[in-house]
Amino acid sequence: MAAAVNATAAAANATKLTCPAPMKATSNGSWQGDNPLDYALPLLILQICIVVVLTRILGYILRPLRQPRVIAEIIGGILLGPSALGRNQKFLTTVFPKASLTVLDTVANIGLLFFLFLVGLELDLRAIRRTGNRALAIAVAGISLPFIMGVGTSVVLRKTIAEGARETPFLVFMGVALSITAFPVLARILAELKLLTTDIGRMAMSAAAVNDVAAWILLALAIALSGNGSPLVSVWVLLTGLAFVIFVALAVRPCLKWMACRSPQGEPVKESYICATLVGVLAAGFVTDTIGIHALFGAFIIGIVVPKEGPFAGALIEKVEDLISGLFLPLYFVSSGLKTNVATISGAQSWGLLVLVIATACIGKIGGTVLVSLAVKIPAREALTLGILMNTKGLVELIVLNIGKDRKVLNDETFAVLVLMALFTTFITTPIVMAIYKPARRAPAYKHRTVQRANKESELRILACFHGNRNIPTLINLIESSRGTQKQGLIVYSMHLMEFSERSSAISIVHKARRNGMPFWNKNSANGTDQVVVAFEAYEKLSNVSIRPMTAISDLQTIHEDIIASAEQKRAALILLPFHKHQRVDGSMETTGHAYQSVNERVLRHAPCSVGILVDRGLGGSAQVSARELSYTIGVLFFGGPDDREALSYASRMAEHPGIDLVVLRFIVNSTDGESIRVSVDDSEGSSADEKFLNEFSAKVAAGNQSITFEEKTVRRKEEVVAAVRAIGRCNLFVVGQMPPCMPLTQRNDCPELGPVGSYLAASEFSAVASVLVVKQFDPTAPRDSFTIEGSSSEDTDVPNTPATSSYAK
Repeated sequence: MAAAVNATAAAANATKLTCPAPMKATSNGSWQGDNPLDYALPLLILQICIVVVLTRILGYILRPLRQPRVIAEIIGGILLGPSALGRNQKFLTTVFPKASLTVLDTVANIGLLFFLFLVGLELDLRAIRRTGNRALAIAVAGISLPFIMGVGTSVVLRKTIAEGARETPFLVFMGVALSITAFPVLARILAELKLLTTDIGRMAMSAAAVNDVAAWILLALAIALSGNGSPLVSVWVLLTGLAFVIFVALAVRPCLKWMACRSPQGEPVKESYICATLVGVLAAGFVTDTIGIHALFGAFIIGIVVPKEGPFAGALIEKVEDLISGLFLPLYFVSSGLKTNVATISGAQSWGLLVLVIATACIGKIGGTVLVSLAVKIPAREALTLGILMNTKGLVELIVLNIGKDRKVLNDETFAVLVLMALFTTFITTPIVMAIYKPARRAPAYKHRTVQRANKESELRILACFHGNRNIPTLINLIESSRGTQKQGLIVYSMHLMEFSERSSAISIVHKARRNGMPFWNKNSANGTDQVVVAFEAYEKLSNVSIRPMTAISDLQTIHEDIIASAEQKRAALILLPFHKHQRVDGSMETTGHAYQSVNERVLRHAPCSVGILVDRGLGGSAQVSARELSYTIGVLFFGGPDDREALSYASRMAEHPGIDLVVLRFIVNSTDGESIRVSVDDSEGSSADEKFLNEFSAKVAAGNQSITFEEKTVRRKEEVVAAVRAIGRCNLFVVGQMPPCMPLTQRNDCPELGPVGSYLAASEFSAVASVLVVKQFDPTAPRDSFTIEGSSSEDTDVPNTPATSSYAK
């Protein structure tokens, strides 16, 4: 009896030694002798910081390879796990001890829960229902063939590295793992490659959306089959899950729609609505976890049924995405990386099986997609490109693999093999597509690339770019001023420049641009009182100007390629760009970011036509001015050179409008006394070109026109130039050349793209009311790059709102 008691006590002591106490939440501080890394909260903070910093550094390193951020996050997770840094036991036990993994996994899964809610928000069921027969056939082939091949591969794996795995769940998990296409990752790769809204991009997005929904259904089946109970239990799990989906569609969706209808455009969404929806996401996750098909499904289903119209969905995304995507989601990749040990793949057999799995995944996905694409008359190169794009894996793949490992369907070696397969197939997508599908080529030459031209009666085409609603009133008023009286009139392509980022809302931007048809005309608006809508619709109907809206959706590093490609395809003579600073209420200029300034500089460097940068100070006020009420005074400062000639040519066209007075001030430099304002002496050819141009202007434009005032001013120093400009009087708009032969008129110039005169006029100390248009004339001798999308022709065959094949969406 005593021996039995002693044995029990010994067992209890052993249990105490092997089962350490759970970590407390917070410490008392290092000054009181506590090590913060022994407590859950400070350790979690350190883990988040390490993960975010490492993944961001890797993302920066992989940026030149144009890889999506998910690649950096997967690699970062593997590096922190036992495959690399985790091989150092001191690092592993200090930063990622076993006692902290429960907290880490819990926080990571909460982040994943809300991220899957965002993924559901990105999916538009109406767009899926509108998927054409070709995209649907491609999606079905892209799922079925790799699923069948995955089942075949699972037979080989069960006889080698996955011995003892339960047959049916293992077969289904392998099929799902090989047939998935990562919809969010694919969208970002397409945006990176300028293919997002081309024909092939639209086809890939439609097929991937169908594939995504099918993958979640298959995953639900795999989870149901992976339970330890009888087959009847799996049937009950599936039926209960189906009942949950029906309940959400019939009961939850009307509630969400009710809240969305009470969130009008232009007003903030009530905090109670946001809170109720987020609590609903957690509650749905609890229900689906109780059912046995993982909490992620509940969040995903709630995201799908949230109404996409109006500001409600956008407000949800704004509240959730930055915190979840930036901080918590990377923890899930680390959680996966801590389970991935590449060292388990050892020996020729294991590496051979890795090659087999990669080959099976690629052949099944690419082969199935290519065969069906060819069958529906898609050209061979586009079909191959589509197959490679559809082979993109990502976060959903890791979710499948982690669930399989947690449910003991996948062992360590099989898990590592499949993680490397997902990493490899996603990594090779971008470089292979760039190698086999090169849409950029030299555009056909066209004649009218400048405003200054011999044939004054020819049609003028302008590509007017803007960032948001702030620029639109001034843009409309400038277009109205530029109509002229020529019979051919004016065609304006208004391009909405929209930044595409790693944020979930970027996908929503794409859906919105497609759904509305026009980037800034919200046809689905509940109240229809948007002043911008009224202004553009009224202006196009009442004027003889044809406005054709487009949208450029790219990251700011490459969005200039969209602008240049569009200008070439549409045969524009002038590109209008918004200045990267906007005016505040007190009159000072506030920058919107250096990235926007860099966009303007790159367009100036590579543009296929003349370029104008508009410094907006509210030309005509905050709304469109009708043609009868338009009354502006426009000033042109002429020093000489091609840019000044282009500026005066454009101002001359504006002077044809009866409501515009034009003041032209020509500066004649006398450099014989004192400091010259010239940076160089004009050659005889340039001077003669200026004289010929001014003589023609005086004879054909200014003669007999009471609205045009032409003056000449002899100056010696920049102070005299400044005084002459200030003496002109109040002007609504100054039109100047970018690089006239004039020295800087300001002490400091942080905007070299405006040139010496434009920088002075744009300075806050000069004026708070006068807008400025700085014009650079196209130089056919300057080296430049072409970014025109293949498929564009020299004929302008586009129709309003429907660009043919380019990197912008309708």
